[in-house]
Amino acid sequence: MNSTIADLTVNRQAVIRLEDLKRLYHMGGETVHALDGVSLDIQQNEYAAIMGPSGSGKSTMMNIIGCLDSPTIGQYWLNGQLVSEMNDRQLARARNREIGFVFQTFNLLSRMTALANVEVPLIYSGLRRKIRHQKAQHALATVGLSDRMSHRPSEMSGGQRQRVAIARALVTDPSILLADEPTGNLDSNTGNEIMGLFDELQAAGNTLILVTHEQHVAAHAERTIRLSDGKIVSDSAAKDLA
Repeated sequence: MNSTIADLTVNRQAVIRLEDLKRLYHMGGETVHALDGVSLDIQQNEYAAIMGPSGSGKSTMMNIIGCLDSPTIGQYWLNGQLVSEMNDRQLARARNREIGFVFQTFNLLSRMTALANVEVPLIYSGLRRKIRHQKAQHALATVGLSDRMSHRPSEMSGGQRQRVAIARALVTDPSILLADEPTGNLDSNTGNEIMGLFDELQAAGNTLILVTHEQHVAAHAERTIRLSDGKIVSDSAAKDLA
């Protein structure tokens, strides 16, 4: 890690630690190294972008960080928990409690209101309905949708739907927000508004990781990690890229 990145992480606590991660797939008698010895720390309240061309390993890294997949070799620590040795039930619990997902396609339930969509992750936490309502209302207010709580996805614009998805990601107070191409289905103006919202969320203390192929999206992050052939080829602070 270069000195510039080290300067960014002073007085922060590591939320994510990857140690020599490898993810191997066996295909047609060949072994594919989707990740090949990746080591990385991401600190509390950090704003990082992961970039790389198709086949670089960025989707595999996102899946492992998001507890959707496990490494073949190496260790992954999430908020002090050794995720790489968890079983499926433990991984599901970590996903629900520690990670807020934001997807390109929003992934909202079409027949449910914005409020009900945001409540979904809380159902698995066993919270009483009144508390779920309160937390979902607060999350929607945070993203500027207090006046759209009773609307269904078909009654909202693409930008509003993505804000609902962000509120859903926030509602469990996760350790990290993990966003996969969050502006991919939006026009440029709406995309800029969503990225402005991410900037505000990071300023409020959230830890953000963006997976993107768009440089103008990655430019919002304070750090850009580039992958190629399953390896980290660069790890730079935003000002180094200017």
